[in-house]
Amino acid sequence: MQPELALATREQMVRDGYCFVDDILTEEFLQELREESERLIEAHVPPPDVRYQGQHVVAHAKDNEVIRRLLEWEPTWQALEAMGFGDFVSSGSIIILTKDPGEPALYWHQDWMEWNDPISTTPWPQKFFVSYYLSDTSVENGCLKVIPGTHLERIPLHDVLVPAHGDGARYVEEDHPIMFSDHPDQVDVCVRAGSFVLGDARLLHSARRNLTDERRTLILGWHQRRADVWDKPPAYWQGEVPEVIANRDASEEFAGTRVPGEHLKFSK
Repeated sequence: MQPELALATREQMVRDGYCFVDDILTEEFLQELREESERLIEAHVPPPDVRYQGQHVVAHAKDNEVIRRLLEWEPTWQALEAMGFGDFVSSGSIIILTKDPGEPALYWHQDWMEWNDPISTTPWPQKFFVSYYLSDTSVENGCLKVIPGTHLERIPLHDVLVPAHGDGARYVEEDHPIMFSDHPDQVDVCVRAGSFVLGDARLLHSARRNLTDERRTLILGWHQRRADVWDKPPAYWQGEVPEVIANRDASEEFAGTRVPGEHLKFSK
């Protein structure tokens, strides 16, 4: 990854809360991942409460050689290092997420669970998903949708969403006027097979319905900054450090919550 591209990609990630890198997987490994994901899906019966996520198959690197190689994939780590994200570590597992033909959209949500912690205010990413797409994505087959900047700034949508996933959003109806709404600032993230998308855990995102007759599959892994640098600015950071971060008591424990609180503020 050329330095100029790495810098521009990181700047987009910091500013917008998402970015993508093309052609991170070789065609050979991409095909192997397709075959392995289909094998894992074949034996899986998804519970009804994940119908908006699709198959939602979890696999661990320690139990699966193909997944282990994906989570150790050198081109990924080279790209992350080039972007300044070399202090991130993998969770050690992945989730296979699909949109089968005709399956519904995924609702608007964000995945950050530390909103009571002042660390939520970092202007740099602390935790992000890495989504490897196994097929080209488009508006028609259920591409990712994001609202850029919502990892750092509150918008009215934050305050009317049903809390994500197990907290209630899995049980809303498909015609819910807010959870599946269009937003004037939304962006469709359409990428080629073999690319990866990074998304800040705090970013509002969703996915479109699959209107095609083919399955759309991605493999998602979670990465977060190492514990020894968790409350420190990354090496590339040259901007101001929020006062609440500088004064944060690292020994204090904060109750986890998916609901944004006082640390996510509206733009001034």
